[in-house]
Amino acid sequence: MELIFATNNKHKLSEIRNVIGDNYKIIGLSEAGIEGDIPEDYNTLEENAFQKANFIYEKYGGNCFADDTGLEVDALDGRPGVYSARYSRMGDIQFPELEANKGNIKKLLIELDTKELRTARFRTVIALILNERKYLFEGIVNGIILKQPSGSGGFGYDPVFQALGYKKSFAEMDIEQKNSISHRAIATRKLVEFLKTCTM
Repeated sequence: MELIFATNNKHKLSEIRNVIGDNYKIIGLSEAGIEGDIPEDYNTLEENAFQKANFIYEKYGGNCFADDTGLEVDALDGRPGVYSARYSRMGDIQFPELEANKGNIKKLLIELDTKELRTARFRTVIALILNERKYLFEGIVNGIILKQPSGSGGFGYDPVFQALGYKKSFAEMDIEQKNSISHRAIATRKLVEFLKTCTM
């Protein structure tokens, strides 16, 4: 089965392919010859994921899926959440001069500097459009925000996120270890289990 994954993020593609394995051919946007920005301007992960999947399905046809992921920090009332990717470009504290991931982490640590509560969760929502029908899959991993970045792997907020029960940040884990527990891997495994029922 061939599926278009509505992303140009090579890190996401690598993680998804690592979890899915060889049973399905996952094609990124550039591989599918799809150019330009895909809108994601809703206020929830679920709406954004479906917006991206709908855009690909309606414009290019074919079965596809899209994800949206947010880091939800308890002391910040769930922020950055749906705005995680562009957090450092919003609000009173901004770092437009920094690469987005570095700026996002810097802003997050500043906002948590005086907070004792550092619990947080990564949440991924995957929206699938298969044979004109729509499905939703969710993955959540709970953890804490470290006081300073640690590790050089992963992407996004991985250097400051430590999953509960582990002593390494996501950025210190290799891809196999991260994919055994990560939010995206959990949602992807749910997607794969569903796809298996469709091809049996």
